[in-house]
Amino acid sequence: MLVMNKLRILSAALIAVAGSAVVSSCGGDKRSTGMEFARNMYDPIAYNPDQANKNFANGQTAQLPPANTMPVGYDKVDEYPNTPEGYLAASNNLFNPLTRNKQTLTEGHTLYLNMCSHCHGTQGNGDGQIIKLEKFPPPPSYSKGNSSRGGAMKDLTDGKIFHTITYGLNLMGPHRTQLNPTERWKIVMYVRELQKL
Repeated sequence: MLVMNKLRILSAALIAVAGSAVVSSCGGDKRSTGMEFARNMYDPIAYNPDQANKNFANGQTAQLPPANTMPVGYDKVDEYPNTPEGYLAASNNLFNPLTRNKQTLTEGHTLYLNMCSHCHGTQGNGDGQIIKLEKFPPPPSYSKGNSSRGGAMKDLTDGKIFHTITYGLNLMGPHRTQLNPTERWKIVMYVRELQKL
C-alpha cells in the first residue's frame, strides 16, 4: 500500500513537471528562436571575400593569387591561348597523358554524356537533344563532318580537341572552369573513339 502511494505521488510529480514544461515552452515571445547553444557557430569569424579588410594594403579580403601559380588540379593552358596560333600549337604539342584503358574510357564516356551529348549526341553525330529543338545549328559529326576551322573532324588531334573543350568554339562555350584537365583528357579519349564510328 505504501509502495502504491509512492508510485502515485511520483507519477503526479512527473506529470506536473511535464505539464509545466509544455506550458512554459508555449508562452513568451513568438519570434524568439530560443536559447542558442553555440553562438560562435552562427557568427563567422573569418572575413567574407567581398568585405573590406584592414589587414591588407589594398583593403580587400579577396586577393589575387601570387604570380606564376595555379590552382591544384589545373594545368597551364595559357601556354596555348585562345587564338588560331594557340590552337595549332596545342595540336602540335599537346598529347593525351592518360593511359587508354577500360576505366578511363568508361569515365570519359560518362563525362561526355553529362557534358557534351546534349549538343553533340550520344554517338557524336551532332544530333543531341538541344539540336532537336531546331533553335540551334547542329555541330559537325565527329566521324563524318568537317571542322569549322578546316579539315575533317575525324582527323582532329588530341591537342585540338582539348583546346576546343577548354576554350569553346562558335556556339560551344568554354568548359575550362567546369571540367578539370584530367576530365577534359578523358573526354578527348572518348571523342577519339567516336571519331572511328
